[in-house]
Amino acid sequence: MAGQKTKPTAVSVEAFIASVEDPKRREDARALVALIESETGETATLWGSSIIGFGHYRYRYESGHEGDASLVAFSPRKANLVLYMAADEPTRADMLARLGKHKTGKGCIYLNRLSDVDESVLREMARVSVATLKARYPA
Repeated sequence: MAGQKTKPTAVSVEAFIASVEDPKRREDARALVALIESETGETATLWGSSIIGFGHYRYRYESGHEGDASLVAFSPRKANLVLYMAADEPTRADMLARLGKHKTGKGCIYLNRLSDVDESVLREMARVSVATLKARYPA
């Protein structure tokens, strides 16, 4: 069985953000780090080569697959800011309806710019993600 690819690294989050080409994306990434650290009390860590995660939990599926993941994370990609946050329905649907301009994938939320969304909803989503995952996967 292959090992987990996305793991916490010792690479500086600030050094990673400084390497992001687009100055606006860098600014948004720094603002997101401050916002998420403030709401979760968790320190930013670079996971893999491009994901900034906050906190961690250990998961184990019924299949027996297990691993570690961050409680909240984002990646300042070239096309979008990609957010990784957990919540159960209908909580997730309600928060997304109030968030502002975004797109969603299976588990991701895509933002063009941080200024496109309601910061208070983003803060709520970070708190709910931490609470959801800690309840789902107690330590």
